[in-house]
Amino acid sequence: MLVDSSIGFAVSHNGGYSFDKYGTGPILSASLDEPFLVADAFVSKYEDIYHMWYIFGTKWKKFCEAGPPERIYKIAHAISKDGINWQRDGQPIIADRLNEDECQALPSVFYHNGMYHMYFCYRQAHGFRENKERSYRIGYAVSDDLINWKRDDTLAGIDVSEKGWDSEMQCYPHVFHLEDKAYMLYNGNSFGRDGFGLAVLDD
Repeated sequence: MLVDSSIGFAVSHNGGYSFDKYGTGPILSASLDEPFLVADAFVSKYEDIYHMWYIFGTKWKKFCEAGPPERIYKIAHAISKDGINWQRDGQPIIADRLNEDECQALPSVFYHNGMYHMYFCYRQAHGFRENKERSYRIGYAVSDDLINWKRDDTLAGIDVSEKGWDSEMQCYPHVFHLEDKAYMLYNGNSFGRDGFGLAVLDD
């Protein structure tokens, strides 16, 4: 079974208690260079420009004759003046660590100590459901201009536990600030079926 997705836009008029769709269609969807699976939007505003980090599918690939094709997806970047009309170039911005079929998802970006930091998750394209060594891990990259990113997962500061709810998988990170501290929510084993956790940035 093949799947697809697009990115929509909704507006709240009551401080975030409820939202209304802005229109009947998406603001970001498949294009010539981003053919499917446009999703996982994370938006921040810096110097009057909206920046969106998101994923897009690059290809479907069969790894065994009997199994279904697996989707490959990468992280990309777009900019906007109004948050509705976006400029994008359809290019991956995070270097692969595993191989060219590495899947990257859910980028989360924040500014800290004069640099921009991105947390995301990544996995092998095939066998990730059965083999914990091929499942999602938390990745990390840093930038000084929001465009060019240097990846170094050894600096992520978090890895799977020896046992327990996040011993096989860590995925879908979201970083936020509260009372001058940076926190990260993330899902554990089985894409969060076993629970989700909260980590705090240790300076």
